[in-house]
Amino acid sequence: MLIAIDKRGSINLPVSLRSEMKLESGSYLNLEVLGGGTIVLSPVAVYPTVQLNEQGLKKLQEARKSGKTEMPEWLKKEIKRAKADAD
Repeated sequence: MLIAIDKRGSINLPVSLRSEMKLESGSYLNLEVLGGGTIVLSPVAVYPTVQLNEQGLKKLQEARKSGKTEMPEWLKKEIKRAKADAD
């Protein structure tokens, strides 16, 4: 499959390839350069992380103990979209 590099250095993956690999806007690919200049792109899952300061960590611990705290909306959406690694 022949593709071109644009003036920004970007490449476009054809729709047929994106469909076949179930890639959509926002998907991540790992790029690896092998011997001889071979480029390998592999789909990867990226999971968001949260870093808390001491005050935030204390609030989180209190919320876990109370059992009454609602999850933030962004986390609820992520849980709904989540799939098992085997999917």
